[in-house]
Amino acid sequence: MSEQISTDPSTGADAGATPAPTAVAASAAPAMPAWMPWLLALSTAAAAVGVALAWQSLSRQQSLEQELVRRQEASQAQATEARLAAKQSAELVRDTAAKVSLLDARVAEVALQRGQLEDLIQSMSRSRDENVVGDIEAALRVAMQQSQITGSAEPLVAALKQSDERLLRYKQPRLEGVRRAVARDLDRVKAISVVDVSSLTIKLDEAVRIADELPLAASPDVAVRPRDERAADAARERERAARLQREAAAAAADGKLALWWWQASQQLSDWTRIVWGEARGLLRVTRIDHPEAALIAPDQSFFLRENLKLRLLNARLALLSRQFDTAQADLREGQDMLAHYFDVRSRKVVGITELLRQVAGQARQVAVPRPDDTLAALAAAAAGR
Repeated sequence: MSEQISTDPSTGADAGATPAPTAVAASAAPAMPAWMPWLLALSTAAAAVGVALAWQSLSRQQSLEQELVRRQEASQAQATEARLAAKQSAELVRDTAAKVSLLDARVAEVALQRGQLEDLIQSMSRSRDENVVGDIEAALRVAMQQSQITGSAEPLVAALKQSDERLLRYKQPRLEGVRRAVARDLDRVKAISVVDVSSLTIKLDEAVRIADELPLAASPDVAVRPRDERAADAARERERAARLQREAAAAAADGKLALWWWQASQQLSDWTRIVWGEARGLLRVTRIDHPEAALIAPDQSFFLRENLKLRLLNARLALLSRQFDTAQADLREGQDMLAHYFDVRSRKVVGITELLRQVAGQARQVAVPRPDDTLAALAAAAAGR
């Protein structure tokens, strides 16, 4: 580095020619202490540290201010969301309160209905044994009524069988006595003889069918001759046929004249027999045990047969309705009509009389026994004994 020499224009002398006043003054001034530089260095270091600390504090303050602003904004956003949530919660609380009040009303109503239903169930409910006993007793009483109405033991037999099967499936030791009583009553009911109404009605239908073919006692077409007389007539007819065959053979052997004479005699004999038969038919002597049969005109026979069929049909209806007394009365009337007005020697009359006798013998009232043992056992089971 070069030294600069300044010239003073007022003097016009060269500045480098003379020493500077500063140097003189410095040399003339006292010397600085030795600790001063250290103090200056320390002060400078302290100032630098202070500046660094101030800068650091300023930076931290700025960061804190930014964090505070950010947190304040977050707090404001959260506060806004909290207010919105609080508003929604308030609305939800109001809705929930309304629903809770409605549910309370419903719960109170359901509780009331439940109490009523429980009371009803308690009043109507019974134990399982009581249900079984009650059902069996009701079924038996209904079957007894049906048996009394129809006169048949089938309804009671069916009810006892169903009761036995139900008790067998139930397998309750307390009801074993009831089952034994059912078995005894079932055997006793099966032991009675039941009227076969279907077969009796079939016999009555057959009697009604042949009623129009029955011959009357006073009818002119009735063969009233004795059996030995009819047998003698048949024998004479056979002898006459054999004689005619022999005469025909002899006439054929003698020639044409004898054959002509034989044919003429046979023709005359046939005409004579026909005339004699018609003459015998004009007058008939008949024995009639009941005089009222002879008073029936031929055109009244239709009404007589219709009355007989009506009696038989009434007896059939009475059998179907289990009115055996009425059926017996109609059958007796029909038998009396057959005995008074119809030919009792005819096979058809004998056959229909036998049919009516069989029906009258079988059509009787059958007393169906009561299941008293079963009813007593059911009563004991219901009483808890």
